[in-house]
Order: sequence, then structure tokens, then C-alpha cells
Amino acid sequence: MSNDNTPKSNTGKMAPPQPNFKVDPNPGSHVKKMIAVVSGKGGVGKSSVTAMSALWTSRQGHSVGILDADITGPSIPRMFGVTPYDLSANENTIFPATSVTGIKVMSMNLLMENEEQPVIWRSPVITGALKQFWTDVAWGDVDYLFVDMPPGTGDVPLTVFQSLPVDGILIVTTPQDLVSMIVNKAVGMAKMMDVPILGIVENMSYIKCPHCGEEIHMFGKSHVEETAAKEGIPVVARIPIDAAMTAACDTGKIEYYSGDFMSGLAEVLPKI
Repeated sequence: MSNDNTPKSNTGKMAPPQPNFKVDPNPGSHVKKMIAVVSGKGGVGKSSVTAMSALWTSRQGHSVGILDADITGPSIPRMFGVTPYDLSANENTIFPATSVTGIKVMSMNLLMENEEQPVIWRSPVITGALKQFWTDVAWGDVDYLFVDMPPGTGDVPLTVFQSLPVDGILIVTTPQDLVSMIVNKAVGMAKMMDVPILGIVENMSYIKCPHCGEEIHMFGKSHVEETAAKEGIPVVARIPIDAAMTAACDTGKIEYYSGDFMSGLAEVLPKI
């Protein structure tokens, strides 16, 4: 009896092997784990969640990097106060910028003379540039590389999942009635790409009253717990609307922000 487990097509013939789109990292990169931060739609604060996740992980003593995959809407450099002058390169290799606390950053905005200059490129050029952030950038020794993904399920997220060695994803959402649909889109793509889902982060979850400490739910009752339970994934964090965090992001001083909302990562990072 044959023990050949090669997949067969409906005709009984051996199915062709699935194509492997993975690209090799730069020889100067030694990244242990890669985590993509995704959302089913824009405007949910995915970049700030990426920044907070990287900060919390760095504060636990890990070496951390952020690959800004939102090519047409990059915001990570502004949050960390890094500029094109912090980037260096030789003939064959780009070296990421390093923030004041040692977090490595690579973003399209670090390659532009003016951060407000629009990137008006067609999809093949955008996905090509994204791959170069992996093949041409020497990340060095990094324990956790967070990938700030563009919103939705289009070409760029697909390229990340197919081309880069993503070990897990965090899904970012907000406490609105659309949360179930938004999360389901991201969950569906993760399952199709066979990437583990680490958990959900609910951003803009509430505002805390400065006088009594009561949580005020600006968007109504949250549905994140029931949505997460339905999908069988944990809620990693509920992040409030905080003017201090917004100001820190806008002025490039996110690393000085003391909020510690991403401690739930301690439960999920060891699982990847």
C-alpha cells in the first residue's frame, strides 16, 4: 500500500505544488518573530497600536523593529521622531533608522525629501517597494518585528502575507456596531493565508473621566468581547482615547508616553 500523501486533484492526478512567493531577507537581518498589525478598514488607529505594541515589547527588554508597510500613508516615522537623516545606506544595503529608545524603523517617509509628498504609485510598484524593505534592509538582530499594515485586504496586505514570514497578526478595531464585520474581514484573510491570529486590540475604547475615573463609552457599548469569543481569539487590549497619547504621536514623542495598555501581549507573544 502506498503511503504517498501528495494532494490529488479531482481527476485523481497529483495536484501541482503550491507556489512559494516568500522572498529571502537581507543577509544582515536576523529577525526572530514577525507580527503584522492589521485592520479591516482605515481610521481605527492601527499605526498608534503598532507603535504602542513595539514600545511595550521594547520595554520588556526585547530588541524591536517596525516595518511600515503602509506605503502610501506612512505615519510611524513622525510618531518616533525619526527623519531621513537617521537612515543610512551603502551600495547594496539600507540600514533602518533607530529611535531614541533603540527601536528600528523603516518607512517610505524616510526615503522622501518631504514627508507630505504623496506616493502616487500603481500597485506593482508599491508591492515591489514593500518587498525591498525586507530584502534590501539590514535589520540586524531583532526579537520582534512589527509590520504596520495598510487597511483592508488588497494587494499590499496580500503581498505581506505571501512574501514575508509573518508569525502572527493582531487585529485592530473600534467599539462600533461594524466591529463584527471589520474583524471578520481580517479574520477571513488571516485564515486564508494560514497565519495565526494572536488577538484583537480595541482602540478608542473609552474616555476616562479626569475627575472620577469613570469610563465613558463614546461609541456606545463595546461588542469586542462577544466578537472575540465567537472567533475564539483573545482581546489583547482596550485602549482609551487619550489626548496625551495623541499629542505624543503628533510631536514625535510617543516613546515618552507612559501608557501601558499593551501588557496583554505578555500572554500571546510567547505562543508564537
